[in-house]
Amino acid sequence: MAGVLKSDLEGGVQTITLARPAARNALNLELIQALVAALAEAAENAAARCVVLTGEGKAFCAGGDINDMLERAGKAVATKERLQGGLNRIAQLVWHMEKPVVAKVNGDATGAGMDLVLVCDLAYAADHARFGASFVRVGLIPDTGGTHTLPRRVGMHRAKELVFLGDLIPATQAEALGIINRAVPAADLDAHVGAVVARLASGPTKTIGLAKRALHKGAAASFEEALEHEAYAQGFCFTTEDHREAARAFVEKRDARFKGA
Repeated sequence: MAGVLKSDLEGGVQTITLARPAARNALNLELIQALVAALAEAAENAAARCVVLTGEGKAFCAGGDINDMLERAGKAVATKERLQGGLNRIAQLVWHMEKPVVAKVNGDATGAGMDLVLVCDLAYAADHARFGASFVRVGLIPDTGGTHTLPRRVGMHRAKELVFLGDLIPATQAEALGIINRAVPAADLDAHVGAVVARLASGPTKTIGLAKRALHKGAAASFEEALEHEAYAQGFCFTTEDHREAARAFVEKRDARFKGA
């Protein structure tokens, strides 16, 4: 992990930083493996109540490493297996993690880099950042969950335009399309994300995790199925200490002190 990725826990926030700045944080095998390990660890660590994914240097993530791609040219089976154990696993870990994962997009996010942003629960970007489903430029299709997340965020026609043309778009347009929550001045990005994740890390973690799961299920379910899952999840929420604390705090007219339990 050392040299390609950094992972730090402070105040309940696990910050995972892609650390190949000279390569614009392109995803080679070493970085992919390190990111899988870091996300799996964060998912299991009760002290990590919120996860931030960001990049070191001028870019968030330039997608797959081209030199790595050249080594796999013509190897269909090896590429499929590599995706299933690598980028697919990263997307699954973020999607299913029962705590919020926030993308802090410090610079350009292209190819699999944009798909990493899309799979996160919340995303905030420096206003100079650019986004692009740029796979077509190297003769590839979106991966890392992008064929699922992108059309659900921007609509099918817009998704096809982004994928077929591979154009880069500015952060302000990415915000307007729903790819990110907000574009903010670069100088304000750390403070803005810091305020958001501080609230998340001090919130009712189990409840947020259940809400995340319910929203994911509800988006792909019938209305009746969504109601059934809501009832199940709400029943569980009523058993948590955080719910009991919040109810007591409301009656006592004070702020709740959530423990994430």
